[in-house]
Amino acid sequence: MGLKKTVLHNNNNNEGNDIANGKIRGSPASASGKLRGSPAAASGYEMIEDSGPGSVPPPAKPNGDTKLEYVEQNMLPEKKSVVVAYLLWLVGGIFGLHHLYLRRDRQAFLWWCSLGGYLGVGWLSEIFLIPEYVRDANEDPQFLKVFIAKMQAYPRPPYSSKRFMGQIMFGYLFGQLFSSAIPQSITGGVDLSWLHWFIPLFVSLGVWTVGNIGRECGIWWPCFVGAFVGYLARFYIYDETYSLLVTSLLSALVFDSFVKQWRRTPERRRSKGERTLYLGTAVCIYVAIWSSVVLFNGSITDDDGGEVPIYEALQNFLASAWWTDLKQALYDTYTYGQHHGWYETWREVFESMDVDGERTAYKVLGVSATASQADITAAYRKLSKENHPDKVKDESQREAAHKRFIEIQQAYNVLSKIKSNRRRKNNKYNGDDAIKL
Repeated sequence: MGLKKTVLHNNNNNEGNDIANGKIRGSPASASGKLRGSPAAASGYEMIEDSGPGSVPPPAKPNGDTKLEYVEQNMLPEKKSVVVAYLLWLVGGIFGLHHLYLRRDRQAFLWWCSLGGYLGVGWLSEIFLIPEYVRDANEDPQFLKVFIAKMQAYPRPPYSSKRFMGQIMFGYLFGQLFSSAIPQSITGGVDLSWLHWFIPLFVSLGVWTVGNIGRECGIWWPCFVGAFVGYLARFYIYDETYSLLVTSLLSALVFDSFVKQWRRTPERRRSKGERTLYLGTAVCIYVAIWSSVVLFNGSITDDDGGEVPIYEALQNFLASAWWTDLKQALYDTYTYGQHHGWYETWREVFESMDVDGERTAYKVLGVSATASQADITAAYRKLSKENHPDKVKDESQREAAHKRFIEIQQAYNVLSKIKSNRRRKNNKYNGDDAIKL
């Protein structure tokens, strides 16, 4: 009988890319466990027994339709750079750009929601943690070795005050946000106050999201049960601030005491499309809740000092003459484009915008669009003499006269420049035609 040997294979990377230095046999990571599924089988690594001489065969490749999935799971992760991570942390860290780069999407979303972990507090605390994040993203052998040793020492993740406080804070944030989004008055003839029973749902989502960052994980529903039980305190604690804090605290306690565990295998690396879909959905929900906060519970102050709810102000705006005229103008533009073509429509719109100031200049000088340069110059001289500030004796009117004088000068300069450019183009065009002939 041959000597029994133990090799640690990585199920998430290429075959033979073992945990310590490529192909370690009898490493410290493998010394304490020789059974498949032991604590050493972390981060996609599992124990393979071999009782005979020779090399240890890698895990068998599946056949058929599962081949593509096998190749995807065994691909090496794209190597991340510490320098790039620090640059992204510096320029967009409060929005979670460095976490997106390192594929820490949950933390990126939380940083985006709270502007860097409660106005930059979490962002600043990461200044010395980014190298570790990069080693984790690259599945660095030394990082995995330390992680496996930690799993061997602690069957469950030890208590972390930073993570626990983060769970309470984000659970409270999500719960408070949803509470603020519930309409406080009857809207459209419907009383929506019963939606407050969904507050524990959002509290538990905040707690669960923080708890599943990095190499720790846990299921969601116990967090929701804890949050719902804690939410019943609202019938005894009438201050919503404290009742919501109790809800977040109990949900975090349930997760920390009964739910959390080590993430023994890395999550499946999603494609960019999948990541965009999940993050985009979360962002849309978050923005929709904020929109509800502003729309139903926000207000603006009118000229008399009274407060008008924003949804009422919006209804009044949509019924105003300004909005009606705008809709009619857009409809007329659409109809004109259908009959005359969109290029002609765009040309008309562009000309009506008067981007070069020609139409305004004609109005200021009081001349027509067909006026010659001599007519423009004569009108400019006449108006300059009539509106010269030195002719105004009243000090209160001198400033207005000065503005009018400057306006006349600018209008003359605009028209002179346009006329000059047109003459230059015409001369060049005529010259080219003469050469061709």
